[in-house]
Amino acid sequence: MAHLLSPSLLSADFANLIEDITVVNKSEADWFHIDVMDGVFVPNISFGMPVIKHIKKHAKKPLDVHLMIVDPNRYIKEFADCGADILTVHYEACTHLHRTIEMIKACGMKAGVSLNPHTPINCLEDIITDIDLVLIMSVNPGFGGQKFIESSLTKIAKLKALIQKTGAKTIIEVDGGVSASNAKIIVEAGADVLVAGNAVFAAADKMKAIQELKR
Repeated sequence: MAHLLSPSLLSADFANLIEDITVVNKSEADWFHIDVMDGVFVPNISFGMPVIKHIKKHAKKPLDVHLMIVDPNRYIKEFADCGADILTVHYEACTHLHRTIEMIKACGMKAGVSLNPHTPINCLEDIITDIDLVLIMSVNPGFGGQKFIESSLTKIAKLKALIQKTGAKTIIEVDGGVSASNAKIIVEAGADVLVAGNAVFAAADKMKAIQELKR
């Protein structure tokens, strides 16, 4: 399939969020990527559930919600109620990952699992067929605008090989340092979905930036 694009609202203008949401609605982008940070799992704090509820009212595309929080099981139903279409949790934050995935699906959402840069692909071998999406972090999570970690390309390729070997339907999403200059090699490595923050919202022409990332 042609790769999808999920602009990260973490890099949007929070004072004019409706304007940036409208840009994504009118663009060729496919999803809205929403990073939820608790200041514990990662050293930053971002969107809460009330904000996501309001984003949902205006967004005309699926909400791709990435939880960078401890004990995500506590809030799965709440994020479903907020309007999340895809809910991604961190492997590193889940003691009983299979149970967490089941809970996400039971709430009617697609289930994603994210891996930090230091976490190997083989930790997903026994669960890959249960996951709808794997999010490869190509920077250390917590802040936008970081440089892409080049070894992530090898990691993406290894994940693609695991998916093909097991016959899983899992898609691969990549987040961190994605730009028009490296999007092609990331897709060639096996990515199905690109998350882009600064590359979209810091651009003088956001619509053009989205077009370039899609092509």
